[in-house]
Amino acid sequence: MTSFQAEPGDAAPPDSVHPRDSSPQAPTSISRLNETIRDFVQKWGAVWVDGEITSWNLRGGNVFGRLKDTRTDAALSFRLWSSTLQRLPADLRSTLGVGARVVACVKPDYFIKTGDFSFTVSAMRHTGLGDQLEALERLRATLRAEGLFDPSRKRPIPFLPHMIGLITGERSDAEKDVHRNAELRWPHVRFRTIHAAVQGERCVPETIAALKTLDADPDVDVIVIARGGGDPQTLLGFSDERLLRAVAAATTPIVSAIGHENDHPILDDVADLRASTPTDAAKKVVPDVSEQRALVAQLRSRARTRLTQRLSHDITQLEQLRSRPVLRDPESLLTPRAHELWTLVSRGRDQTSRRLDGAHRDIASLQASLRALSPGATLDRGYAIAHLDGGVIIRDAAQAEPGAAVVVTVARGSFAARSDGEVAESEHPDAQP
Repeated sequence: MTSFQAEPGDAAPPDSVHPRDSSPQAPTSISRLNETIRDFVQKWGAVWVDGEITSWNLRGGNVFGRLKDTRTDAALSFRLWSSTLQRLPADLRSTLGVGARVVACVKPDYFIKTGDFSFTVSAMRHTGLGDQLEALERLRATLRAEGLFDPSRKRPIPFLPHMIGLITGERSDAEKDVHRNAELRWPHVRFRTIHAAVQGERCVPETIAALKTLDADPDVDVIVIARGGGDPQTLLGFSDERLLRAVAAATTPIVSAIGHENDHPILDDVADLRASTPTDAAKKVVPDVSEQRALVAQLRSRARTRLTQRLSHDITQLEQLRSRPVLRDPESLLTPRAHELWTLVSRGRDQTSRRLDGAHRDIASLQASLRALSPGATLDRGYAIAHLDGGVIIRDAAQAEPGAAVVVTVARGSFAARSDGEVAESEHPDAQP
């Protein structure tokens, strides 16, 4: 760059100076510099590149993302405008996202206003899964087959934890969000926070160590693993198999609050509860004291209303019952019943008396008949019954041979006699001339 000493009054306006001819006395403007860079960049042509998508953010219909070289750590930022995205086949659009391996036609672009260098994608083709995503999908399938994603093994989150264990980065926004939102919802909430690296090589071992420490603490009721959003590449530690198996083996319920709404490490599937953000984790773990008070007030109001309605209903029913004639004068129900009972009793007595009188008459008639037919009546008229010793009644005089012992029964008693034999008819005592 050539510099020169400008004399007073001889200096050209700054914007008219070419960047190569600028000096402390005649500097060029930032916009002129950016225009020069843009003019230079626009001369570059489009080129097809092969890479793996490591970031895919859709905003206002446009995609802002990053492509990573599958062989090295080199990467570039790209923009895919909505008009270009809509021209892609529908089946292709559904497969594009983080982890997809693509070839893209990119053209460099430099933005004057912000000084950002990026690439604009004019075409893109899907070539398969990236190596990283493929490894994650294999791990995801293995853990799913082992049942680590099953809802049945998820532990319930306590309604009001006495102490919350928090694993997050030191002085991170995630820590501030969890503390602030939890304390706003329940001011007396307590935390035991252990700081750990949330990306890089230290992330997994430090997070596992913090998890074991909090899981062994009997005062900790739930553990939250929180991190703010980031590039999917920086979230890989939360899809590490060692950390996932440590989470599955823990006895304390664990909440995963990694990244933003669209971030989805495998930890979300293994944890007992997934929160879309650290703020969401605080809302899901700690109840809102104002909401709980409002709920208690609502339940009390409902109970009071229900009880009042029930009492009013019962009082109305009771008044209706008391207003009935039978309850105003209970004897009015008994009086006709008593008269009816007296009538039935009188009728029963009359019928019983008549039946007894009839029975007495029948008995007397039967007695008279029996008495008329009884041998005793005949004996009362002076007749007697003679029978031999064997009890054989003498009906023929020839039965009483001379000298035979005879027992004679009369109306009052019996006496013994001896037969003198049969006598002539004229000699019979009853034979009267």
